[in-house]
Amino acid sequence: MLETVLAITSMQTPEEARAFRTLNEEWIARIFTIEEADRIILNDPVRNIVDRGGDVLIARAGGSIVGCVALVPTGAGVFELSKMSVAPECRGRGYGRRIILAAMSRARELGAGSLFLGSSTKLPNAVYLYESVGFKHVSVEQIGPMPYARADVFMELELK
Repeated sequence: MLETVLAITSMQTPEEARAFRTLNEEWIARIFTIEEADRIILNDPVRNIVDRGGDVLIARAGGSIVGCVALVPTGAGVFELSKMSVAPECRGRGYGRRIILAAMSRARELGAGSLFLGSSTKLPNAVYLYESVGFKHVSVEQIGPMPYARADVFMELELK
């Protein structure tokens, strides 16, 4: 089977910013509720992520945007891995793993020493994926306040 070329690049265009919002609104609204913290990030990712020293990675396959992830700086070389999504029709192809690995590499380029995330027990496949690339479970107290009511799994990864 031929492996699909997956191009993962930093968000550059308004179209990519819209795709970032759309991809995330799909899964959040389907399983949870879109919260105010989601709206702030998704409505203006340039101001709320990129301009603060972070990045939004956009994954394309065959010309279509199929996934995304954000690296949100929180200070002192610590970034939140946030808003990871793969289009529903593209799940199960290994894209999520490739997007996370690209995010880890990009985080190192941005000077990150560690990443953290909040996820949910309602997303067992995502939690397993994070575990499989080296994220370790921690208490919420270890990563600080999480603005999402849905978050009940907290993880971090030391970047080497």
